[in-house]
This record gives sequence, C-alpha cells and structure tokens, in this order.
Amino acid sequence: MLRSRIAGVGGYVPPHLVRNEDLEGPMEISAEAITRRTGIRQRYWADRDPRLATSDLALQASLRALEHAQLPKDALDLIVVATLSPDAAAPATACFLQEKLDLPGIPAFDVRAQCSGFLYGLEIADLYIRAGVHKHVLLVGAELQSKLLDMTPRGRNVTVLFGDGAGAVVLSAAEVADTSTRSKESFLYSTHLHSDGALLGHLLWQHPGTMNRKFVTPELVHASESHPQMKGRELYDICMQRMPEVSRAALAAHGFQVRDVDLFVIHQSNLRINHDYADVMGVPRERVFSTIERFGNTTAATIPLGLSEAVREGVLKPGMLVLSCSFGSGITWGAALYRW
Repeated sequence: MLRSRIAGVGGYVPPHLVRNEDLEGPMEISAEAITRRTGIRQRYWADRDPRLATSDLALQASLRALEHAQLPKDALDLIVVATLSPDAAAPATACFLQEKLDLPGIPAFDVRAQCSGFLYGLEIADLYIRAGVHKHVLLVGAELQSKLLDMTPRGRNVTVLFGDGAGAVVLSAAEVADTSTRSKESFLYSTHLHSDGALLGHLLWQHPGTMNRKFVTPELVHASESHPQMKGRELYDICMQRMPEVSRAALAAHGFQVRDVDLFVIHQSNLRINHDYADVMGVPRERVFSTIERFGNTTAATIPLGLSEAVREGVLKPGMLVLSCSFGSGITWGAALYRW
C-alpha cells in the first residue's frame, strides 16, 4: 500500500537571540510579565539583517532535511512552502526557495493557512504521494515575522509572542505492508483539517490587502491594522475546544487511544496552552514536546521546527506514534497522526 513517510527533517533559526529582557525598554513591558503570561523566555529574529528573507530561512531548513533524509535535491518532485510572511507579494516564496535550491522545472507553490499551514501542506503532499503523482516532496514551514511586527508599546501584546524560523520535512513514497495499529512502519496515517471563516476577526491582519481602497498607502503603513490584531482570550477558549477535539478524531479514525501516542508535537503559541492541552487529553505534560520557551510562536514553522528539535534532542525516535495538531488564524485547525 502506497503511503507517505517523513524521510527527513531539518530546522533553522536566525542567529539574533532576543531575550525578554531585550524587549523591556522598546515594548514597555517587564521580562517577568512576558514569561508569566506566555511561557516565552526568548525568540530568534532576523531583524538585524535587511538582506534576509523567509526563503533564506527555508533554504537552511531544507538543506538539513535533505541531508537527514540522505536524498539528493534533484530527487525532489514538488516544493510546498507554508508561510504568512512571504518574500514578496508575488511570486510564491516556494519559487524563491526553488531558485536558491537550483531546481528548475518542478512545481512549487505556497500554502496560506497561517499557524495550520504546515498541516495543510502535509495533507496536500500526502495526497500527491498516495495518488502516485510525486515520489519525494519538500514541505517547509517558514516565517520571518520580525519585519512585520509593531515594535512599539502599541503592539507589545502580539509582538512579544512571535519568532522567526523554519522547519522542513522530506516526504517520500513508501510501500507499507501493515497500516494497522500494530504497525511499526514509518508512515502518515491521516490528516484532519478544518476552518471557520465566520471567526476570522479573532486574529486578523488587514493591511496590505484588497479589502482596502488601496492595497497599500502611507496612511495604512502607520495604522495599527497593518500589524496582526488578536483577541487572545477568545482564541484560547476556542483553541482548547478544537485542538483536543480534532486530536481525538484523528486517533479514533484508526482505532487508537490517547495512551497509544508516544509524543505530541503541537503548534506552539503559549506554554499554558501546551499544559492545558496535556491536561485535557489526560497525558503527562512532558509528553507534549515544547519549544515555545526558546523560539516563541513561529507560526507555520512551529511543528516542523519542533520535530527537528525533538530528533536533535533524542526525544523522537523511530517507531514512535506521533500526533500533531494546530490552531490559528482563519480560524483554522487540524491534526495529523503518523508513525515516525
């Protein structure tokens, strides 16, 4: 049976380490308050190098994923990039990455599902592979958000949450003999995606865009709506309903129980959400792998970057059953269940 498996994973963050203490003056907020409210202690920003773009971060993660997969880049059939911070309005960031990888000819496109972008891309890649259309797909979640954030006290409630980074996986076609709960073969069981546009106002970034009279004007550049606007309390309540719900649905689809999952690698937006998710799911908190303290919220990059870190730290090992879930702007949410 033809299935997708994660053959390699890689992660990358830019070199500029930004601790909470570094934000106390510009943001007019204490380092202790950031940690208390979010669990975040630091993040990495590419803001000091004006030449860096999202595709540069994606490139480094991609090269590491290809090395981990022991696959030459010329074997790739498709490039998919999930991002909300593109290199340019057009073309797709995937095309910029393609040029830097020097892989002309193969298809390359972006996915816009914000914090759920990686899981949306995972479903797309999986469908291509299971249909026999492509054999090796490069899927990247990459964000360079520091150039987009409001670096004044006005934007502190959102700005302190986000970091820059990229994570990449190589998905390869594999003949899987056993797809039951007993199987120890590496493959993707399924993805489960959802969206509710009626709630898009809970996390909205209006400018630039065609919903305005002009795509961009000097006045819009300085408007608060030119940066992400978020209703944090309301989002938390919806998140804590949807993520456990879709996680259980993914498990039930294959006859698994929560106790069968070896590691949860979920979207990282707040340490409290990580802990509360573990409590609601009824698992020890240490089974939910956490990177939020070190990297902040890297949006579409959080899950693949988390996978890369879990492998690097020796936490994620072959044969483990892994569940990933996400929640973000859209409102979008989803889950994926796979055997590592």
